[in-house]
Amino acid sequence: MTTTTPPATPRAATNTTATGAPRTAHRRPRRPARRRSTPLTIVMLAVLAYFLLPLFWLLIASTKSTQDLFTSFGLWLSRSPQLLENIQETLTHDDGVFLHWLLNTVLYSVGSALGAALLAAAAGYGFAKYRFWGNNAAFAMVLGAIMVPTTALAIPTYLLFAKVDLVNTPWAIVLPSLVSPFGLYLMRIYAQDAVPDSLLEAARIDGAGELRIFVTIALRLLAPGLVTVVLFTLVATWNNYFLPLIMLNDPRLYPVTVGLSSWASQAVGGGAGADSNMLALVVTGSLISIIPLVVAFLLLQRYWQSGLATGGVKQ
Repeated sequence: MTTTTPPATPRAATNTTATGAPRTAHRRPRRPARRRSTPLTIVMLAVLAYFLLPLFWLLIASTKSTQDLFTSFGLWLSRSPQLLENIQETLTHDDGVFLHWLLNTVLYSVGSALGAALLAAAAGYGFAKYRFWGNNAAFAMVLGAIMVPTTALAIPTYLLFAKVDLVNTPWAIVLPSLVSPFGLYLMRIYAQDAVPDSLLEAARIDGAGELRIFVTIALRLLAPGLVTVVLFTLVATWNNYFLPLIMLNDPRLYPVTVGLSSWASQAVGGGAGADSNMLALVVTGSLISIIPLVVAFLLLQRYWQSGLATGGVKQ
């Protein structure tokens, strides 16, 4: 008896696994090509030009004499650039008073930024990690203080400082700048997530006091927020004009903003003592005054990071 074998069937399109189950081939769907949005690109370029053109104009204008400022194209160099001469004349004019103004500005800004950051960190940490009567009401008052413009507080601040004889002193600039409602708000929001409660409880179990916990643990975890408050306060104090204008009478105590304003008034003041050549010094001084801020941002930007507490405590 002969046995016949069934004819071989063609191999199916689907493969089989080791257990005999059919395996189907899956193809990944093609992703559609990204389309470049031309209107969005144009808008972004316009915004970029809006922010960079004033800085570019300032850089170009600093290479010109006062006459070239009015006779040459504003966004291009003149026939005889003189940037080094303008810088030298700015730094040596009136016995180097510009360097004195710049030093005053550095002292006011750095002192205010560091003090405001520490106070904001302490207050924000307290609002975030402690529960006390009136917590929400006090924080609501802080939020309300953010809405009050600083210029509206300048005259009341002057009257208060006049009562205690602090007008025309460096304290009249530093002390008001130590209060930063926005910095307190920022540090409170940041401390809620950056400082784990379990880490604080572990430190308390080990016998650490509240001050030691704040100094050795909380401040390190709040470092990115501290740098942010430092930069915000540094820029605000560096560019502050109205408060030093009403608080200071001695030109030797002027910051850069008020000092350059006095030079500008001498240049365009129409009186017998007006000197139009001062305009080139004002422009060059403005360029020099923004260099420390750029350096500060470049040095501190590496500290702008988050998640320092990640992995510190197992949840």
